[in-house]
Amino acid sequence: MTATTTTTDQTVSTSARTMRAVAQDSYGDADVLAVQTLPIPEPAAGQVLLRVRAAGVDRGVWHLMTGKPALVRVLGFGFRRPSQPVRGIDVAGTVVAVGEGVDRFAPGDEVFGFTNGSYAEYAVADADKLAAAPAGLSPAESAVLAVSGVTALHAVEEIADVRAGERVLVLGGSGGVGSYVVQLAASRGAHVTAVAGAAKADFVRGLGAERVVDYRTEDITASGEIFDVIIDIGGSTPVRRMRRILAPEGTLAIVGGEGGDWLTGGMGRQIGASLLSMFTKQKLAFFISPEDQASLARLAEHVEAGRVRPAVTRTYALAEAPQAIADLVAGRIAGKAAIEIEAAS
Repeated sequence: MTATTTTTDQTVSTSARTMRAVAQDSYGDADVLAVQTLPIPEPAAGQVLLRVRAAGVDRGVWHLMTGKPALVRVLGFGFRRPSQPVRGIDVAGTVVAVGEGVDRFAPGDEVFGFTNGSYAEYAVADADKLAAAPAGLSPAESAVLAVSGVTALHAVEEIADVRAGERVLVLGGSGGVGSYVVQLAASRGAHVTAVAGAAKADFVRGLGAERVVDYRTEDITASGEIFDVIIDIGGSTPVRRMRRILAPEGTLAIVGGEGGDWLTGGMGRQIGASLLSMFTKQKLAFFISPEDQASLARLAEHVEAGRVRPAVTRTYALAEAPQAIADLVAGRIAGKAAIEIEAAS
C-alpha cells in the first residue's frame, strides 16, 4: 500500500520520498555506520509510520551493529550481514500514517516506544509497541524511555518487587538502565546503594541513591553488608560474590549481560544463575524485558507522577550516531543519550 497523509508540517508520500538514515551493510564497530539515503518505509497492517523526532542510544544497538555475541545472528538478525540495516530501537516521534487495523493512533499523535530502525527521519513501528508520549517531556527525553525504562520497571516492580524499607544495591547505577532503577527503587521507599565511578557519584545521588560506592576503590561484595535486593546491571561481578551479600531469602535480578563467550555472551551467566536458584532460598533471576504497550503506559504514568525522569545528559545529531555509540561503549555517558533528528530542509 501507499500511505499518504498530511501532518502538521508536511505531506508524506512513502512511494515517492526518500529519507536520511544511519545504516550499515556489514557487521563491525561504529565505523560501519554511515548516513545513507533510503526509501521511506510503508506501514504494514498493525503498524504506524513515524516522523522520528529523537532516538535513544543503548547497548542493544551495539549488539545489533556488531553481531555479537553470535546468538544475535542465530536469532534471525542476519547471519552474514544485518537483515535490517538501519539501527536504533528506542523512538519518539509523530504519527504520519497508519496501517490497516490501527485505530489507537492517528496522524499527529506524539508517541514513544520500540521499533527497529529509529536512526532515521522516518520509521515504521508496530502499534502495540507504542504509547502516548508523557506530557512535559522533550522528544529526546521520550526517546530514551522504552528500552532502559521498561527494563528497569520490570526489574524493580516485577522481578524484585522492591518494597519500602528494603536495602537495595544497584550495580551499574550510573548507566541507562541503572539511572531508572535507582529512581524507581527510591520512589518505592527503598534505601538505595549504587555502585558507580567517582566521577558520576553526584549524578547518581541526584537520582535518589543514599550512598554511592566507587567500584575502583571499594569491593562492595567484600564489605560484609547484607542487601535484600541486588539489581546487577554491570554484568561483570561473579554471581557467587553477589550471593555473599544477598539476604538468605533476598532477590538478585541480573539485567546486564556483557562479556561472556563468543556464542551467548552474558546469557550463559544469567542462565546459570537462574538454574542455581532452584537449589537455594535466594531468588536468582534474569529476564527478557518485554516490548509491550502496557509497560510503556505504566512507565509513562510514573513519569507524569514525578516518580521518574529520563536522565538525558548528552544529545547528538543524526550524523553523529556512530560517535554516540562509541561514547556509550567507552563509558563516557552518564544516564542516557539521545539522537535528535531534524527534518531535512
